[in-house]
Amino acid sequence: MSGSNVWGRSREKLRHFPEIFAQCGDEAAVYGKCVAATTTGRQELRKDLCAREFEALKSCFVNAARKRAK
Repeated sequence: MSGSNVWGRSREKLRHFPEIFAQCGDEAAVYGKCVAATTTGRQELRKDLCAREFEALKSCFVNAARKRAK
């Protein structure tokens, strides 16, 4: 199994990313603010600190991608 068209399918999906991302701007901003607030100074981002915000962003991406596919 060589997967000769894997890169073509991946590129096609990535072409739609800006459109999908634009539909999730509010969720992306909330997640970004959470990450920025929890990594001030030299602190490292720890797992699950922004899990709720990430799940909201992920859910938005999935829903926007589904709408795009229809």
